[in-house]
Amino acid sequence: MPMEVVLDKKDDATQWTYRGEGAINLVLAYSGSSPAFIGKVLRIQKVARNESKPGKSLTALTSHELLVWKETEDLALSATRELAGDLFLEHVISPLLGSKYVDVGKRVTVSREFLESVEKNVLSQRPAWRVHGAKVDTRCDSVLLLSDHSVFPSDGIHEGEPCLCVEIKPKCGFLPISEFIGEEGNCIKRSVSRYIMHQALKLHGGEISSFSEYDPLDLFSGVPARIHKSIKDLYSSPQNNFRVFLDGSLIFGVLGGIADCTNSITREAFEDALKDVIQGDHGKRTECFLQLIAETIYTSGVMDRLIELQKLDNLDIEGAIHAYYNIISEPCKVCRELGEEEKVSNRYTTLHSISLVESLKIVNNFLIATTAKDCSLMMSFKLRKEGVSESLYDCVYLKSTHQTFDYKVCFIDLDLKPFEKMQEYYEKDKKIVSCYTQMVKSVQEVDKN
Repeated sequence: MPMEVVLDKKDDATQWTYRGEGAINLVLAYSGSSPAFIGKVLRIQKVARNESKPGKSLTALTSHELLVWKETEDLALSATRELAGDLFLEHVISPLLGSKYVDVGKRVTVSREFLESVEKNVLSQRPAWRVHGAKVDTRCDSVLLLSDHSVFPSDGIHEGEPCLCVEIKPKCGFLPISEFIGEEGNCIKRSVSRYIMHQALKLHGGEISSFSEYDPLDLFSGVPARIHKSIKDLYSSPQNNFRVFLDGSLIFGVLGGIADCTNSITREAFEDALKDVIQGDHGKRTECFLQLIAETIYTSGVMDRLIELQKLDNLDIEGAIHAYYNIISEPCKVCRELGEEEKVSNRYTTLHSISLVESLKIVNNFLIATTAKDCSLMMSFKLRKEGVSESLYDCVYLKSTHQTFDYKVCFIDLDLKPFEKMQEYYEKDKKIVSCYTQMVKSVQEVDKN
């Protein structure tokens, strides 16, 4: 990808303001006046503070990853992991999700001085636990420049109209049916969503203070009433899965952290913030906006695209982990730790007798699906002015307020997942199921007494 734009020490890092962050990247939005950057955000790579091997984050794909992605155009030839991630987005995810819904961005050259300035400027705005865990990777020589999907680009039609944007992290929207899911204890995965089970582990670890009612199965259901319920549940307990922006500024949820249950003060402030966009009496605007989101998700069909990618994981991690051991040519630790009953059943023998090509395809699909389970959806709205009949954008009619909104949708945070994390994914899956099962048992025992 061309890198004509350069950000170095002469550029004012203070014009890039903190927008949020995930486990891998920091996101900054531009607040200056340069035409090259208006309406843009930067994705800057982070590195763990305890990183012991200098340059580790800048290495290209590992030898096993080269095998997994060898069929993907140019990806295996990438000089750095960042470039591999860009090509993964362009050549793997974009064709599957649809280029209309994916912003591949543009990589721009950046100096160490600029990154050091950014690190210093945003330090006070980042959540303490994020600061403790990672910092800006000042060894990078490029960052990704993307459109700011929390605002509409200037088009002459929507000028002067405020823009509302919701960011949703949907998570996994289906129940696994894989024959390789262990019967003893793990069969709960076939009836309870991964998100709900994970809540128990997060609560146990002190990451959240209360259980969320949100269930991704509702959001992906294709049933209007269930979709609406899921949006209301996200609003009631946003955690790090739901936030709202008005003209690019956060008005609901938190950046880079986890928001507790929505209290009366937060509800009142949000209701007031909607007054210039959503028509209606005070006290009813929030409900109308949640209806708008639900209606748009239903009519756009965007979740259908995402679930197709998620369902590429058709064996579950309990099946895919065996293909992983086939690829690394090591004795399977998972099989070694099986109980006598499982060993007798020879459940996993077939997986260890498949070809390398088949094993690579299983892991390839699993990693794509994992990306799809961990991405975010940005949905932006602007009121369509009266008399405007044609627009570049799709529109949705909000019956409760008699307003028509143009909207645009984009999936973000579509990162290339490391092959080496397969064992970690397996161990985390065991923890999630175990913690949830223990919680259910504890509740049942309390109910008996």
